[in-house]
Amino acid sequence: MTPELIAAAMFGMLLLGLFMGHPLAFVLGGAAVAGTLLAGKPMLLGIVVNRIYGDVLDNYTLIAIPLFVLMARFLSDSGVTDRMFETLRLLMSRVRGGLALAVVFISILLAATTGIIGASITVMGVMALRPMLQYGYSARLTTGVIASSGCLGILIPPSIMLILMASYSPLSVGELFAGSMVPGVLLGLLYAGYVALIAILRPDLAPSVEPDEKVGRGELLRLLAFEAAPPLVLILGILGSLLAGIATATEASAIGAFLALGIVIVRGKFQMKTFYGALLETGRTSAMILFIVVGATAFTGVFNITGGLRAVQEIIRSLDMEPWALIAMMMVIVFLLGAFLDWTGIVLLSFPIFLPIVQEMNVSLLWFVVLMAVVLQTSFLTPPFGYALFYLRAIAPRSVSTGDIIIGVLPFVGLIVMMCLLVALVPDLVTWLPSVLYASN
Repeated sequence: MTPELIAAAMFGMLLLGLFMGHPLAFVLGGAAVAGTLLAGKPMLLGIVVNRIYGDVLDNYTLIAIPLFVLMARFLSDSGVTDRMFETLRLLMSRVRGGLALAVVFISILLAATTGIIGASITVMGVMALRPMLQYGYSARLTTGVIASSGCLGILIPPSIMLILMASYSPLSVGELFAGSMVPGVLLGLLYAGYVALIAILRPDLAPSVEPDEKVGRGELLRLLAFEAAPPLVLILGILGSLLAGIATATEASAIGAFLALGIVIVRGKFQMKTFYGALLETGRTSAMILFIVVGATAFTGVFNITGGLRAVQEIIRSLDMEPWALIAMMMVIVFLLGAFLDWTGIVLLSFPIFLPIVQEMNVSLLWFVVLMAVVLQTSFLTPPFGYALFYLRAIAPRSVSTGDIIIGVLPFVGLIVMMCLLVALVPDLVTWLPSVLYASN
């Protein structure tokens, strides 16, 4: 069987398994086994096993994933986010769209301290969804802003996705963190600008709210500064140590987990039951991610050895397109894959195909990877398999329909596309901060 037919068969099995509802990790692994049988080379599985040990189980950088997951859970247990949102709610209640703006700003801060999408959306949904609906906010705007803002965690460092991207590319974690910082924060501010515009044009969708507590603005500002201190210490400890070159990504994740545990203890929230729950959730989440990594490593290993990878790359090269058109096509492919796969599978399947071609075009690899990270924001928001939609559906009241949630996120998907165009047209948004921080390297 020719490499082209093997490649088509493996991708066909991948799509078939996903549409049948099987877990991605096992679909990838099963397609890899089937690929070796189609190629008539079952002995390749031994090489794939060796590759899994070398690329996954021996990968020191991947240790950061469970540590960042644990840090996110500790921060959630500390109750810091609840108090910050309540303070911002009181501070911005009389501003049109103030509650929605509070959701965006808290989500940006959460993104810079957790990097876990499920945790961010669930926390913000539990805190903000019902109050916003009760105060007369549009169900579509409410669900849209919570779902989209919660997804900022895969773009704003410390992001698990960026760590995985770095481990499967020539880039360092520090470079990717620095490169994605400006686009990530700008995307959050773009969300805030959209909310403010809606509040001005359609105040009935995002009204101002009379606070139910009479607290002085000065006291609120002091309270906000106090509540913001723990996350800021966490951000400084993680990103400061990493970007300054004091710690590696793995060491920075350990610093973050330690500081988050300290915040839990200082705030008097430490209990053995919640501590055990945090460890259990960390194990489950990390196992899920690493199972997908193992399955994708097996799939790409077989795909490469049987010649499928080379065949696909040659097909792309034969298109004879301008570099910008080729990159645009790659981003469209990533966008479409986002409707069916999660970011882990997309990164591990597309990197071996796209990165060598991008390097041949003499295009900044850092810029390309960050652009792809921006596009992958949509993978959580686009139906039918947008995870953010499922997270929000699980906690939303029955009065909010699934259609409201889907329609609510569509304007924010449009804003992500606008951010992609901005990053494409102004590469300095990605390259400026790394050039400043790593100029001497």
